[in-house]
Amino acid sequence: MDRLTARWSYARWAPHTIMVIAVVVDVTTPADYTGVPLISAACVLAGAMMSFRGAAWAGVFALGITVLLEWRTEVLLSPMGWSAITNVVLATLIGLDMNRMVYRHNKRLASVRSMAETMQRAVLPNPPAHIGPLQVAAHYEAADAEARIGGDAFAIQDTPYGVRILIGDVRGKGTGAVSTTSTLIGAFREAAHYVSDIGELAIRLEQSLERESAEHQDDEHHEEFATALIAQIDHQGQTLLVINRGHPEPYLIRTGSVTALTATTPDVPLGIGALTRQRSGPDLFPLAPRDILLFVTDGVTEARAPDGAFYAPETELRLPRTRDITPAALLGELADAIHHWTGGPRDDDMATLALKIP
Repeated sequence: MDRLTARWSYARWAPHTIMVIAVVVDVTTPADYTGVPLISAACVLAGAMMSFRGAAWAGVFALGITVLLEWRTEVLLSPMGWSAITNVVLATLIGLDMNRMVYRHNKRLASVRSMAETMQRAVLPNPPAHIGPLQVAAHYEAADAEARIGGDAFAIQDTPYGVRILIGDVRGKGTGAVSTTSTLIGAFREAAHYVSDIGELAIRLEQSLERESAEHQDDEHHEEFATALIAQIDHQGQTLLVINRGHPEPYLIRTGSVTALTATTPDVPLGIGALTRQRSGPDLFPLAPRDILLFVTDGVTEARAPDGAFYAPETELRLPRTRDITPAALLGELADAIHHWTGGPRDDDMATLALKIP
């Protein structure tokens, strides 16, 4: 982000640079050639790249340069001179009008972003830094950069049965996935406190999605499903139970090494369980003090390098073995690694959740 800001700062000097080039061209070429068209172009560019006041002063500066150049070639009072001056004035006015249009567009975009961010915080509020005995951190980036909201979901609850975690990826992205995301998280928050078995909890979540799908069978949301991980950590931080419903596997980070916790029998995503009536049971993994559990969506595991290679946290995420890392620092390292890996924009939402055993 800092590099992008620096590049934009340099780019804003482009209109002045073009004017300097225009002067050099006008001075170093025969009288039949003129740099005034470049000066006019710079005035329009200033309107698109600078503030309104900056663009106005750039137009005044351009007009002054044009008058001096036309005076130098002794055509200032000729039709050619007046034509050049008129062109610069018109270009300045076009640039200022463009500046106003860009300002209005940015203002509307900021309003849309503010509304989307408010919706995002309502559906996916950041979890507290500590839940039960665990340190917790979450990170979310939507693929739809304009709306800043997507289809990934996560939630964490301290329940009588242990700390329970949900991370999922709803079909689709953007604001169209908000309804299904809200249904999934709401069902989890309600059932997590009252259902003792996480296998039954997964069934409750699926039933909620099926009811939501039945209510919207006449519109574009009638095929509602979500990949999901439902996990449970006991209050002593000794065991992890995981049910995988078609979601990327979680990762165990211990002394700097990253290990994928692969499901014995992965199940189909929530919402399409009718395709197979056989539900898989939870997998049990032992935990140790200072372990970190990393939960991700496919925005991480399907992030592509320019050569098409997928990002694999267990081999590509480099963590120091000698330094104790916090969940927030881990997610920061992962986000930086993904951005470096893709080398540009991503085409999917990315949600990550990290929990550290005390």
